[in-house]
Amino acid sequence: MRKLLVLFIATIFVLPAVAQNPKKFDGLDMNLGNLSRLSDAKTRSISPENFTGEKGKGGMADPVKSKGQRNVANAANEARDLGIGWKVNPFIIVKSGETITIAEMEGPGAIQQIWMTPTGNWQFSILRFYWDDEKEPSIEAPVGAFFGMGWGEYAPLNSLPVSVNPGSAFNCYWKMPFRKKCKITIENINPRDEMRLYYQVNYTLTPVADDEAYFHAQYRRSNPNTSSLHTIIDGVKGKGQFVGLYMGLGVNNNGWWGEGEIKFFLDGDKEYPTIAGTGTEDYFCGSYNFDRGGKYIEYSTPYAGLHQVIRPDGTYKAQQRFGMYRWHIMDPIRFDKDLKVTIQDLGWRDGGRYLAQKSDIMTVAYWYQTEPHGNFPKLPSRDELEVN
Repeated sequence: MRKLLVLFIATIFVLPAVAQNPKKFDGLDMNLGNLSRLSDAKTRSISPENFTGEKGKGGMADPVKSKGQRNVANAANEARDLGIGWKVNPFIIVKSGETITIAEMEGPGAIQQIWMTPTGNWQFSILRFYWDDEKEPSIEAPVGAFFGMGWGEYAPLNSLPVSVNPGSAFNCYWKMPFRKKCKITIENINPRDEMRLYYQVNYTLTPVADDEAYFHAQYRRSNPNTSSLHTIIDGVKGKGQFVGLYMGLGVNNNGWWGEGEIKFFLDGDKEYPTIAGTGTEDYFCGSYNFDRGGKYIEYSTPYAGLHQVIRPDGTYKAQQRFGMYRWHIMDPIRFDKDLKVTIQDLGWRDGGRYLAQKSDIMTVAYWYQTEPHGNFPKLPSRDELEVN
């Protein structure tokens, strides 16, 4: 009896203490429910006004001393009457054929938000991310496609991890942890035009748990899709989860184009996948051809959308094109060893038969996995990236 009494008293005093001292918050996985929690994480931000993200080093460009130096005082003329601290270098210039490192940071930590607004042809600006000491990128995609604008035209996109706002503001909130370092580059492959880039990378310095995987994104294009089967990703080796897909589809025939099923081949699947969808619009969380009253209806929601419908205008804009996204935030596709994802390119033909189409399909796949990752296929050439 005495032992039970001691245990009861200990429970009364110890349990409240445990409840009041939960595991130390690392400043990651932010949401409305934990905004009030304090953390030892350090907030940092890289932009053209602070290339290193160092504490107390922002807005130091001198419009007089830096005048004439590239990417140091690009608004020196505009700030000439006001001096240091008055929007002296808010953007960078990326010349034709040039690759610039736009952010480099030492870990451990995680990127929490990215904003940028690039000029020029969005298919000709290549974004790459390198985690820790990688020689090959874990993210490689044209900047437009990475943010769901693969056709080079603005369309509003309003979702949880990606938003595109007027006039051409690209934002992403994908959590991107790194342990040693992170490097982000942008390459301008446009043979004629230089690129002006305003951008900001907001990140936090904080311990990264052992079970945190690295963010990956890969661009592919089939134009035309001669096999009527588009491979979204293949050769992924390691443990991780598939978390999203952007797909742009250009139609080369009349009629409904989206009967194709998406298939996820997990952990040794060969001929038949573990996950098989029922149709393209179904996978993107729509139904019945995205059609209401004989018209395609755009929609943009937190997890899925048909955010872009490019309609022929009767003259030079002759092709009908679509932009779609599906984020697996609440339902990630988990794999332990390997992953392959494909989607069929199917429409309808006479007699109620499927039509194996030859559409123009571009995709960006988004996933987390352990490193090292498998080799990416070679990025398409500039002519193959061009939208025409």
